[in-house]
Amino acid sequence: MPDNSSSNGYTYTGSGTNSQGNHYCSRQGDDGGKGYHYSNSNGSYYYQNTNGSTYYNDGNGSAKYTSPSGQTKTYGK
Repeated sequence: MPDNSSSNGYTYTGSGTNSQGNHYCSRQGDDGGKGYHYSNSNGSYYYQNTNGSTYYNDGNGSAKYTSPSGQTKTYGK
């Protein structure tokens, strides 16, 4: 993903890979919210969206979504 490219109401502001092989990408929402995601080498991934919601998938069939208001929903196992 190219840095500083605008798409879907937000702008990518940075990305990289850490020493454990986990990839991250950060973005700034057009409304001022900040977000990012991690794609981990173990198959899990995590999103924090610019609206404040989060999503985590453990890579083993389980996932959890938290809405901007704090309500949670789990999926899978």
